[in-house]
Amino acid sequence: MVRWGKLIGLDDNDRRGFRDEIEHLLPTRRDDVVASPIPAKEVTKVALRLKHQIETVVPCELDEAKITAAHSTVITEAVVKTAKSAGGEEYKACVVYCLLIVKKWFRRQATLELWDADLHNVRAMAAEMIAKRIIESEEDMVYLLEDVLLKRYSIFVDNEDTLPANAVERAVDLHALQVIGSSGYQKCIAYLWRGWLVQDDDDPSRFVDYKKKVNTSYWAHFDPDRMRVPQYQNAVQMAFSFIFLALYTGAVNSINPSGDLDPIEGLLYIFTLGFILDEANKFWKVGWFYISFWNMFNSTLYALLTTSFITRLIALGHHPGDPKRTHFNELSYNFLAFSAPMFWGRLLLYLDAFRFFGAMIVVIKVMMRESLIFFALLFFVLIGFLQAFVGLDQVDNNLTATGFIIQSMINAVMQSPDFDGFDNYAPPFGLILYYIYTFVIMVILLNILIALYNSAYEDITDNAIDEYMALFSQKTMQFVRAPDENVFIAPFNLIELFCLVLPFEWWMSKAQYERLNDIVMTVLYSPLLLVTAGLEARQAQKVKTNRMRKEEDDDEIEEWEQMTGEIDMEAEGWTKKVEETAPNVAEDGALVEVRKLRAELSELKELLLGLKGEMNGQ
Repeated sequence: MVRWGKLIGLDDNDRRGFRDEIEHLLPTRRDDVVASPIPAKEVTKVALRLKHQIETVVPCELDEAKITAAHSTVITEAVVKTAKSAGGEEYKACVVYCLLIVKKWFRRQATLELWDADLHNVRAMAAEMIAKRIIESEEDMVYLLEDVLLKRYSIFVDNEDTLPANAVERAVDLHALQVIGSSGYQKCIAYLWRGWLVQDDDDPSRFVDYKKKVNTSYWAHFDPDRMRVPQYQNAVQMAFSFIFLALYTGAVNSINPSGDLDPIEGLLYIFTLGFILDEANKFWKVGWFYISFWNMFNSTLYALLTTSFITRLIALGHHPGDPKRTHFNELSYNFLAFSAPMFWGRLLLYLDAFRFFGAMIVVIKVMMRESLIFFALLFFVLIGFLQAFVGLDQVDNNLTATGFIIQSMINAVMQSPDFDGFDNYAPPFGLILYYIYTFVIMVILLNILIALYNSAYEDITDNAIDEYMALFSQKTMQFVRAPDENVFIAPFNLIELFCLVLPFEWWMSKAQYERLNDIVMTVLYSPLLLVTAGLEARQAQKVKTNRMRKEEDDDEIEEWEQMTGEIDMEAEGWTKKVEETAPNVAEDGALVEVRKLRAELSELKELLLGLKGEMNGQ
């Protein structure tokens, strides 16, 4: 129905045992997959060489801090240099990608060999740290961005090539925080977010520099294709989310006693239809791997709105004044009002590009994942005690208190137990059993849940910056990894479906249809393009100035850089003075002192030998 171009999916190894690592980046199936620029067998050989190296460098279980230290005694410069040479000159660009594949292999091995899980996890971290060191040591930014991080490679598995992926995608899939937190990786994400790196139209496996980045002409940037830029798509989605919320607020606060649909409520349901079709299209393209917490959250909201709409239609099917019309009309508004918390919670999905909301969403996400342990335990406890209470109730072959039992058990979970009702319930067994149930729920299980939440909160807040960068990278890759050839953001996808795809796509030539899409997109997005064109023209002037200064395109002159040309620290002798007093942080202080002592002992030994020789000569 909708043309999804340049979609890259996950290989079978990702799907086998690593679902918790995959961040739902809209992988999908496609028939026109672009081949890897390096033969898959050669990429696999490079990965195997690196795996052998890491197994040799980390022969036994080590403290992870020794691997991740800034001046690690394990991941030394020599180790990094050897890893870089694993692909030779011809295949050196795929080394970072191969290191991430090796990390995945070690994680897989840790799940298969539990007795050596700690060792394999440390080796996985070693692979990640080597990849980070290689990224940060690369000085050629064009080569790093276009060949090392964004070029897609395949490996050879089960006698066939896997679907190509690049290092940026792999790092997000594996939640490789060390790689994601590297400077080169974040520069790549920033360029993708701004649209400075775009997919090559002639070779979808490559990302190239945006050609008009230094063009200061306003109208050169007034291009509907720029709607593929992640930050612009995110801005449009946020705008539509706030409009969606405004329509809901207007609909829920303007009750129509007659039951008729007013324009605000009609627009609300039109928006809902667009969002439902967008979710259905992505699920059809992606499959089960598209399902995540936010998808289920949105689907629940859309289901409530759909129910409200259907009950409203049922109400309209009855004559005015009919009690059934009033009943279904009230039921429709009840479903609509019931959705309010989900409407506001849905905004968090689109505000995660801001650091505060992004970090909070990561915390909530991890807490929800940890709470699965609590709910698993709670399920079996509830079933066990429910069967016991029901058994006590049907001793006389007459179930009379099932509703009371269920409500009392739920109240205990919500920390509001009701003991009075069990005084005359199968005494003394009913009251004793309810005391035991309340103790298990409130003292044991709820404290387990609090401990899990506390642990999850500490883990995330201790590493909040890297977690936020990982979340932002995931969000960027959701736009870049699965771009639509024609970006019609919901509810504009309804215009694409009913005004373009159905009436024109089946008979128009590809060139004509693309031209029609460009015209429609220009009209729809013209308010935004008028703003983005101005922003990009101003940005192009900064890029042009930076290139004249021979600086990076995104360089900003800060306060401390404004007078650097007016001071010569080396001529003043300040540089030499600082170097003489600077401590050696690359090595342990005690080790440095031991080396000094060793050198002094060697000098003393030489003096003693000299004195001995003089005495023997006399």
